[in-house]
Amino acid sequence: MNNRCMTVSEILAAYNDKAALPDASTIPAPWYVDARIAELEAQTVFSKTWQMVGRVEQVEKPGQFVTASIAGEPIVVVRGNDGVLRGFYNVCRHHAAAVVTEPCGQASILHCPYHGWNYGLDGSLKGMPEFDGVKNFERRQNGLVPVKAETWEKFVFVNLDPQAAPLNDFLGGLVKRVAPLGVSKLHYFDSRTYDIHCNWKVFADNYLDGGYHVPHLHKGLSSVLDYKEYTIENEDRYCLQSSPMVAGKEDAATASTRQGDRAWYFWQYPNLMINCYEGYMDTNLVLPLDVDHCRVIFDFYFADISEARCEYNEQSVAVGARVQDEDLGICEAVQRGLKSRAYGAGRLSVRREAGEHLFHRLLAADLKSGVEATAAAAD
Repeated sequence: MNNRCMTVSEILAAYNDKAALPDASTIPAPWYVDARIAELEAQTVFSKTWQMVGRVEQVEKPGQFVTASIAGEPIVVVRGNDGVLRGFYNVCRHHAAAVVTEPCGQASILHCPYHGWNYGLDGSLKGMPEFDGVKNFERRQNGLVPVKAETWEKFVFVNLDPQAAPLNDFLGGLVKRVAPLGVSKLHYFDSRTYDIHCNWKVFADNYLDGGYHVPHLHKGLSSVLDYKEYTIENEDRYCLQSSPMVAGKEDAATASTRQGDRAWYFWQYPNLMINCYEGYMDTNLVLPLDVDHCRVIFDFYFADISEARCEYNEQSVAVGARVQDEDLGICEAVQRGLKSRAYGAGRLSVRREAGEHLFHRLLAADLKSGVEATAAAAD
């Protein structure tokens, strides 16, 4: 049946999220190419999970802010004069303009550029020019609308769901697993942004295939990993892929910049990856743009960001960029293949793709519960 003729419920029902890994298939192709699924994800996944929006160092001082877009919603997170970190919808209560128009910065007051309405760092409405004579208007009821904002390690998160559990509850076992790696001691160095012609889930699948593609696609990276000892562990909403490191000789740049006893690759549902080596971390945040496109933001961190270490760090970022370029082409090829009449769904490697299986089951649970909630509300 053509998926255009199928209801969303029928598309979701085509995936068996109860199947154990040896019997499991991937989520079906329509999940990656049907715009209705993308809209459902915005409502039931990205609007209800904790989403990383910036770095703690960007909002350390009063008035410092970062802005972001989550599930199509403009968001601003700002540190108050009282030291409290708060999140708000970045939407003026007057005529809906964005109040904060820069990606990050510092301000003493949040000033809407459209009609000059001013909001305090606590979101309260402070002033409205030429508003004398307006009746039945309560200033206290017209502050910026709040959203939940919390921090973990070096990262700032928000959640659009007023009923959301605390961030640490959402992260679960990831908190204890990351703690020994000392990522809080690392320092931000640089960022890279990639716009990719594929559904966001294609990028996540590629990351979560347990290194299955590494020997074939990433020769340099493969040369420093003990591929036979590569492990995959699933818990709560995260997957840890890990590998002992070896002294690679095939690629000097990779060997010199990817060091330590072990490589750690964390994925946190739905769209955050954290990659750690000795003295190094990069994060990958995957943002859906539409059903066929995603944006991936790479942030790079190092133990030493002094001038003396700059050239080495730049070389390390270049190694990461090369790996990403290798992934980019294959992800776009997969997106094209998902639209072929020759493909419906694929099987999973028991040895390698347990993380992908976890991802698909978590996603299915959220999407199916979202459809059920919508149906119940309509009754």
